Amino acid sequence: MTAPATDHTTVSPVASAIDAAAVDRRGALIGYLPVGFPDLQTSVDAAIALAQNGVDVLELGVPYSDPVMDGAVIQAATMTALAEGFRLRDVFTAISAIRAAVDVPVLVMTYWNPVLQYGVERFASDLAAAGGAGLITPDITPDAAADWLDASERHGLDRVFLAAPTSSDERLSLVTERSRGFVYTVSTMGITGARQDLDAAAKTLVGRLRAAGAQHACVGIGISTAEQVRSVLEYADGAIVGSVFVKALADGGVPAITEVARSLAAGTAR
Repeated sequence: MTAPATDHTTVSPVASAIDAAAVDRRGALIGYLPVGFPDLQTSVDAAIALAQNGVDVLELGVPYSDPVMDGAVIQAATMTALAEGFRLRDVFTAISAIRAAVDVPVLVMTYWNPVLQYGVERFASDLAAAGGAGLITPDITPDAAADWLDASERHGLDRVFLAAPTSSDERLSLVTERSRGFVYTVSTMGITGARQDLDAAAKTLVGRLRAAGAQHACVGIGISTAEQVRSVLEYADGAIVGSVFVKALADGGVPAITEVARSLAAGTAR
């Protein structure tokens, strides 16, 4: 099956939010939370709190039984959500509630198998109906995503693919061409290192993506302070934050995550 060409005339709500953040600030702050942690309603309240306190784009994670790409904090949270009875339909319930409260685009971060089991067309349709902006798909490459590319075109959804330092120039060109919203820039392939090494790898990769034509490249590399947000936004369009938000929610609930969001958002100021 041949993948459809990207429709560059489709307006991306995520790209629009990133562009808006660049007008009077350094760039965008993108915040991740798993749906259903510690319970569904609290996860919705926490996401709304992020959006009301400086987060420009929300990224909702789908709890998965084998989260091989997630760190310990997020793994623990997703296991809690599953133990509390999370079901895939809860994603759409959460998005509808969030979008009714705040005008911030909501992406879903998910491994591909849940989408496949649910049905690609059905998932895309339900995501769009709930007000979702699109998907971040960490374990599927654009050349293997023809069904998703096709469905996303029909429903006007963003599709965010990952780029890594090990990616060839040809691969980066393909990722850039078929992503919509932004390219998720991964600075390391699961191997931790010194902070300056991670920054250097991410900066180099963003430069390669720019050369490949990427208009929006956002970086997630264990960012946990306003200074780290500021550093990333010196070369990228957005800073993606996950674990520190999840830990704050686990330790202190919505009030704690609100304070962390405000603190990190200070890093986007010029």
